[in-house]
Amino acid sequence: MIRSRVDSNPTFVLKQFAPDKPLRLIVYGDMRFTDPNITSGTNPKVRSWLAARIGEEKPQALLLTGDMPFVGSRNEDWAEYRKETASWTAAGFPVFPTIGNHEIKGDPVKGAANYLANFPQIQGHRFYSAVLGPVEVIGLDMILPGSPRSEQYRWFAAQLAHIPASVQFLFILYHTPWVADTQSQMIAGLPTKDGLALRTLLESYVPKLHAKVVMFSGHIHNYERFERHGVEYVVTGGGGAQPYPLLYRGEHDLYRDPGFPVFNYVTVEVENHALHAEMWKVTDPDATPLSVEKKDSFAIEAVKP
Repeated sequence: MIRSRVDSNPTFVLKQFAPDKPLRLIVYGDMRFTDPNITSGTNPKVRSWLAARIGEEKPQALLLTGDMPFVGSRNEDWAEYRKETASWTAAGFPVFPTIGNHEIKGDPVKGAANYLANFPQIQGHRFYSAVLGPVEVIGLDMILPGSPRSEQYRWFAAQLAHIPASVQFLFILYHTPWVADTQSQMIAGLPTKDGLALRTLLESYVPKLHAKVVMFSGHIHNYERFERHGVEYVVTGGGGAQPYPLLYRGEHDLYRDPGFPVFNYVTVEVENHALHAEMWKVTDPDATPLSVEKKDSFAIEAVKP
């Protein structure tokens, strides 16, 4: 659903979340769900184990950074997504995604329709905002235009200008990173032109915002973290897709561990006007059983009322 006019109100307000109550979320992406017999481009063992583990953790909400299916226009890949994430449905927590390039792989029109059909929480919206007590999530669309003349850009500006007073932390979801390590900049051409336009818009609003901002992305099948102009930029794309090695990490990447591969997810806890996030990395993808270890963390204090 693409809006015919710019709306400054939140798309969704989830009443079960209160601004003064603790909130626990998980963020991750780039799984590439498909036939478990396919092992090129995706790791079915790690992918399914991570999906099951997140179901066991029962976050109050789950945020996805894109590239959930391998081929978005293939119904069978979405069926495998539903099968491997059945524990999410059983746990009943809301799931908020952002669309990636694999969602439209094959046939872009059919892929986008499949994406919307498999995420009923967003009710057909390609870009949206959702207030979850002390947190607001803004999910943007890397496929639709994001230039200053676009509908999405104008809508994003209106949302940034009207963050509800109860919101302490603003989370942005967009598949491709708006800040990336040196290697990703050179090899993958990141950030994109539209990503840069949206990043510039966001950073122009940061000094005016009462909410602290964290931007989550995927696309790079690894983990990276940066701080820039008052925004924490986190790349969590380790959900099971074929890992991308970082041959070196630039000095501005706050995650320094050289270990590889980095299959991962991020937990975020908000309580008492503070945010604490931890990155959990699969210790050894070849081990039986699999396990995770904490490899990064960061904390942010909210602006006190």
